[in-house]
Formats: sequence, structure tokens, C-alpha cells
Amino acid sequence: MKDGENIFLVGMMGAGKTTVARLLAARLNRPFIDSDIELEARCGVKVPVIFEIEGEEGFRAREASLLDELTARTGIVLATGGGAVLRPENRERLAARGVVIYLRAQPRDLYMRTRHDKNRPLLATPDPQKRLEELYEQRDPLYREVADLVVDTGRQGVQVLVKQILSTLAERWQVSV
Repeated sequence: MKDGENIFLVGMMGAGKTTVARLLAARLNRPFIDSDIELEARCGVKVPVIFEIEGEEGFRAREASLLDELTARTGIVLATGGGAVLRPENRERLAARGVVIYLRAQPRDLYMRTRHDKNRPLLATPDPQKRLEELYEQRDPLYREVADLVVDTGRQGVQVLVKQILSTLAERWQVSV
């Protein structure tokens, strides 16, 4: 049984990982980290620029190195990038080093949340909704593989999600809330 020291959020882009993680961290009085924001700060450029210069493979290598470092910390709430689960070593580290929460959202909802966001390089296609459906089909099994808890984001508010997650953390992992 995991001790619940770290809390990691995984899920598709637009699922609400950053927003939910930030609120969870505040409620639990723990440090909040977003891996994409941290990567941008270290590289000095936005994620789309990293993709443009290094390609997805270069980005994923940087992401894996950063996740190794961040997941080794203790007592954090970490929002991961949507593709963090693509590499087996990332899934292993997440599963071994904390409680993993999968924020699941349907592709149609994800499209509605991300359709105006220009910082999503994987959606820079003629049909971003179709791309989201493809990514969901590819990644959903990986998120489920690593998740200790699956939470459907649906149309409920963020405060309701956070309350639900806190309740489960207190019940299952004896996390003080």
C-alpha cells in the first residue's frame, strides 16, 4: 500500500490536472508543481517551441528526466503533462512514488475545453477533435494502468471534484485533509 506521500495527477490535455492539482495542494498545504510549467521554466521556452525544435521525441526525453527528478521528491502534488504516461519508465515511477489520480474526460469535453488554446502542439491539426479521440484511445489504457483512482471530470465543477478526491484520499490512504 502506498503511503500517499505524493499525489500525481494524470490525464488528457484539458482534463483539469493543473487546476485540480493546484487546489488539492492548497487544501493539503503541500507544494504544487506542474511538470509542463516546470519544463518551460527550465528550458526558457514554451512547450510548442520545444516540440518545434526537438520534436515530440526530444520533448518526451526531457519530460522523462524531469519526472524522474520530481517524483523523487516527497509531499508534493504534481500535475503531469498529458503524454507523461507514454513511456513505461514514467508509469513505473509514478506508480511507485505516490498516489496516482486519473482525471478522465471524454474527447468531446476535452475538445470544448482546448479548442481555443494555441499551446497544444499535438492539436495543431486540421481536425483537433479527431486527434483528441485518437489520443484518448491510445492513452486511456495507460492512464488506467497507472491510476490508483479514476475520477470522471464530466461537467461537475472543480470544487466538487476536489472535494471528492480529498474524501477518497482521506478514506483510502489516510491522507490528512
